[in-house]
Amino acid sequence: MFVMASRQAIVQEGESVVARRESCCSAYHQAVELIGKRWTGAIVFVLLDGPLRFSEVKVLVPDLSDRLLSERMKELEAEGIVERRVIEEMPVRVQYGLTAKGRALEPAVRSLKVWARSWL
Repeated sequence: MFVMASRQAIVQEGESVVARRESCCSAYHQAVELIGKRWTGAIVFVLLDGPLRFSEVKVLVPDLSDRLLSERMKELEAEGIVERRVIEEMPVRVQYGLTAKGRALEPAVRSLKVWARSWL
């Protein structure tokens, strides 16, 4: 939930100008810190098209080490963004997929990619 700051009067050379600004709430800050953590956004992005095995994520996110991928997957799982699914076959397979909470990030993640292609 966003919290609106109250109207502030800005006094400039004797004139009063009223500006309405939205304050940065802690939930927004937490979301940016989470998804902005190194490699996290890329991992979420490649999972948008469906579940993947650990090795498949690693191929789709170049330069990501096994250790860091494992760490990020655990963080995303703890946040309820990614779920780990064990498929009982021989050999046993493990897939990672986005939860409803993770899929809800899709508009933001895809918009960020469009912005990055235009501006970076």
